[in-house]
Amino acid sequence: MTVKSGTLLAAVIGSAVVFVDSTVVNVALPRIGRELPSSVLGVLEGQSYVYNGYLLTLSALLILAGALNDFYGRRRVFAIGLIGFGATSVLCGLAPSLELLVLFRVLQGAAGALLVPSSLSLITAAFQGEEQGRAFGIWAGASSATTLIGPFLGGVLVDSWSWRAAFFINVPLVLLALWATFAFVRESRDDAATGRFDWLGALVVALAVGGLSFGTISGQQREWRDPIAFVVLAIGAISAIALPFLMARRAHALIPLDLFRSRNFSVTNLSTFLIYGALYVGLYFTGLFMQGTLGYTAASAGIAGVPGFLFLVLLSSRFGALAARHGPRIFMTAGPALMTIGMLWFTRVPSSSTPWALRAGDPSSYVPPASYFVDFLPGNLVFGFGLAMMVAPLTTALMTSVPVRNSGVASAVNNAISRVGPQLAGALIFVAITASFYSGLHARVPGLDPSQSVVRESYAPLNPPKGCGAQPCAPDDIRRFEEPAREASTDAFHLAVLVAASLLATGGVVNGVGIADKRPEREAAGPPATAA
Repeated sequence: MTVKSGTLLAAVIGSAVVFVDSTVVNVALPRIGRELPSSVLGVLEGQSYVYNGYLLTLSALLILAGALNDFYGRRRVFAIGLIGFGATSVLCGLAPSLELLVLFRVLQGAAGALLVPSSLSLITAAFQGEEQGRAFGIWAGASSATTLIGPFLGGVLVDSWSWRAAFFINVPLVLLALWATFAFVRESRDDAATGRFDWLGALVVALAVGGLSFGTISGQQREWRDPIAFVVLAIGAISAIALPFLMARRAHALIPLDLFRSRNFSVTNLSTFLIYGALYVGLYFTGLFMQGTLGYTAASAGIAGVPGFLFLVLLSSRFGALAARHGPRIFMTAGPALMTIGMLWFTRVPSSSTPWALRAGDPSSYVPPASYFVDFLPGNLVFGFGLAMMVAPLTTALMTSVPVRNSGVASAVNNAISRVGPQLAGALIFVAITASFYSGLHARVPGLDPSQSVVRESYAPLNPPKGCGAQPCAPDDIRRFEEPAREASTDAFHLAVLVAASLLATGGVVNGVGIADKRPEREAAGPPATAA
């Protein structure tokens, strides 16, 4: 194995364990809630913290981790992240209570934050030219593959052994990545980094990213009725506004503002915010709609998205190499355009005239009017091909827009935006979906008051109805209550799709107008970091 292939192996595994751990553990949450004792947290609350606590620290500490990469050495920080992730995975697998599992998951997210920006900066330092684009494509394809196999792998481990296996599976992967790191990865860092590390900047960044992330997660979970969510969001927003002013006054800023003088860097981060915000609908709301409204099982809804994402796994390296050869702009423009078309295809699902056909008067048994092969599969394929066309070129444009010495913090900024963007966009879309759903429900059932708590307990957007107002539905009331609820959910989903398509189209226009193929910033930025 060569230095380059060993570096790529370490980078791919290092990022893969971070991505796969969120999907694998998500499948294990029901068993965790049933089997782990809890003295402080409720079961549902604890399950939420097990999932979101990991994502919160992962998102909040990404930029700090990227700056540590450039300042102290990418190989060193990457290895520390691997050791920390392996150790916390073992602790999670051995957790005796729900409260301790939440604590260990928070620590695991912090260790994972060290790995994601490190993996891309290792590739940037080891590869150049078309090889670099191909390497970014392999990294993107492998990350997508782990996202696809995560739920299936988690289900197999949980069903055949225990939910603890979802954490122990990380250990052999971490050991393999550590071997590749120490055997093949060369140390590199920002030779211009002198003086003290900007810990004050790190604190403000963590408050900004963490506040926005936690505020949107908490607000959406409680339907924006909890004032704490707004307080945390305000802290995050104020910190985000104060951040550039603080960075401008720091002698050795955590995020060098010179990075944003690069046209490609600024444009890529703006389009990342828009496009990844729209992806939230593709990955979350569509699955929820298929299960809650159309009656798909969890397994079938998960499998439904696989055909499109296979393009991402199989074609990412090819598009990455093409972007390095011809420039990323055409791919970053055409990709979101295709994704927009694929997203709009989902509006074919019938709505107000939905012919829900009941079988033998059973309220829980109906024939959904949407055909997967007509209403979902074509859009899924077009969407997936556009995603494959866009992801690796976007990464290429980002990482070639800054000098190698700043590759760690540049990758971390983009990763943080790709995580905060979906949460903020998802929160806005959730508000729109909720308003559309209850408005449509009231229009179809005039006597039903959506402001009453009992109605909101019985009906939720994109979810199956729990009854007819305060009582379970009798067979004769299905068409009066359950069908209008499903129709209102379909209308709300159409609105979400239109919002997502608008974000995708805007992201494509931003790339088409703003991305420069010649990328003069990197040549003018000075020599790359020295590799020891």
